[in-house]
Amino acid sequence: MNMFTKVASYALVATLAAGTASAQDPTFFRIGTGSGGGTYFPIGGTIANAISAPPGARACDEGGQCGVPGLIAIAQSTTASVFNNTAVENGELEAGMAAADVTRSMYLGEGAFDGKPHPKLRIVANLFPEDLHLVLPKGESIDSLADLEGKRVGIAQAGSGTQVAVLQMLEEWGVTRDNMDEAELNNSQSAERLADGQLDAYFYAAGWPVSAMVQLSNTRGMELHSFSTEDMERINGLIPAYIPSTIPAGVYEGVDYEVNTPAVSALLVVSSDLSEELVYGITQALWNDNTRNLLDNGHAKGKQITPDTALDGVMGLGVPLHPGAEKFYREAGLLE
Repeated sequence: MNMFTKVASYALVATLAAGTASAQDPTFFRIGTGSGGGTYFPIGGTIANAISAPPGARACDEGGQCGVPGLIAIAQSTTASVFNNTAVENGELEAGMAAADVTRSMYLGEGAFDGKPHPKLRIVANLFPEDLHLVLPKGESIDSLADLEGKRVGIAQAGSGTQVAVLQMLEEWGVTRDNMDEAELNNSQSAERLADGQLDAYFYAAGWPVSAMVQLSNTRGMELHSFSTEDMERINGLIPAYIPSTIPAGVYEGVDYEVNTPAVSALLVVSSDLSEELVYGITQALWNDNTRNLLDNGHAKGKQITPDTALDGVMGLGVPLHPGAEKFYREAGLLE
C-alpha cells in the first residue's frame, strides 16, 4: 500500500464518520487563486470542487461528493499571492494560494513587507512548484537579466508574488523601475502585448504548462530564457525560497530545449481564525481518492500535488501549519 492509498483510506474513514452533507447547514468557503491565464485558477477550482459537499448532496460512499459536509467552496480569480494573503489575514477570503517566499515575508513582516507582519497566516499544504518563466519574442535571447535594462518588461500584476520576487532579482542585476519600461499586467495581458510587439519580455511564475503561453507558442511563437547555473545560485542566495528547477523541452510548441529556471513552492494558506475542525476536514478532503481523480484529470500540475510532498519545505519555512492540518498529518503518519 503506497503513501497516497494509506492517506486516502484514512481520509475516507474520517469523511464517512462525519455523516452526510444533507444534515449540515451550508458553509461558504472562498479560495483566492490567480488570473485566468495562469495555474492558480484552474488548480484552485479543482481544490474547491474536491473539498465541497453542499447540503443535500449524495454521501461520499453513495457516489456523491467527498468533501466537507455542508461546505460550498468557490475559487475566485485574483491578482494572486500578495492579494490572497492580505485577504486571508483580513478575513476577506477563507483561503488562498500563495508563493512560499511571499508567504514567509508577509507572515514575518520582512523584506518588502518590513514592519507589516501577517500573524494569522497558516499553511494547509505545499501544492506544486511554480517555475519562473521569462518569456521573450520568437528568435530573441538575452545573456542575463542585466540585458533587460531599457527594455519594455512585463513584471506581473501588482499584488502578485511574481512581481515581488522579480523586482528583487532585477535589482540584483542593476535593473529597476527607473531604467526599464515596466508593465504591470497579468499573464494573459502580457502574452498579448508580447505577441503584438509591445513588450520585449515578461515574467510569470506558475506551474507549467501555462495556458496563455500555450496559446502564445502555438500562434506567434516565443522563447524562454534558460538561466545559467551561476545566475540560479545567485537568485537562490537572494531569495532562498527560489530553488533550481527545469521546464522540460517540448512543454510549449517551438520551445524544444530544456529551460533551467528558478522555482518556488505554491502553498494553500488559511487563517488562524478558522476552526481546527473545519481545516481538519478540508485537509482530509484534499487527500482522498476522489480528489486524486480530480487532480490527475485536471491541469497537468495536479499530478504533482501529493501527500508525499504536502509538507516539503513547510516545516522550515517559519510559517506555522494550521492546527487542523497538523492534526490530520499526525494522525495520517505524515508528521511525527
